[in-house]
Amino acid sequence: MKRIFVTGIGTEVGKTVVAAIITEALGADYWKPIQSGCTDTTDTETVKSLVTNTQSVFHPEAYKLPLPLSPHAAAQAAGITIHLEKIKLPETRNNLVIEGAGGLLVPINNQNLLIDLITQLKAEVILVSKNYLGSINHTLLSWEALQQRHIKVLGLIFNGEPNPQTESFILNYTGLTHLLSVLPALTLTPAVISDYATQLRQKLDALP
Repeated sequence: MKRIFVTGIGTEVGKTVVAAIITEALGADYWKPIQSGCTDTTDTETVKSLVTNTQSVFHPEAYKLPLPLSPHAAAQAAGITIHLEKIKLPETRNNLVIEGAGGLLVPINNQNLLIDLITQLKAEVILVSKNYLGSINHTLLSWEALQQRHIKVLGLIFNGEPNPQTESFILNYTGLTHLLSVLPALTLTPAVISDYATQLRQKLDALP
């Protein structure tokens, strides 16, 4: 069973869309351990609405927090503390896509960061980058943090408006595999996710 942790170089870089694509590509299960900002809809519900295969199972969150804040602040506002040791992998024999909350160094509590959860879950990472001024810095910092923890990175997915110069530099500097580029879409539909999933499946199958 492969565990793939989808993390980004920051907030609002498209992790949920990418998680839906990977889930569809692999027919994998999906799990978001920590959800903050769930007053309207959750990321689990969004991914479920975009995935069409019949084998994916959508596992419940370990923590669901109402306010759209970093996990430690959202938990504090809800009067609770997130305990890393209480976040247990769901029971499944399927591949599992795990979606993070924010970037790698987002605090979960006063002692632990999101990257500590990745280590605990023994997951491999797909890193999501979005092109904006400063994204090279944020992408390289994220990559270095993963290297320092000896966390395997399967590859990089770019989301949003393309920037060939930025993307070329990041890929050449890090040596990461370019798995996919997700272009802006006016409407995200299961058909759009399915098309990207077909492209990604070919890249994942080619990985060593």
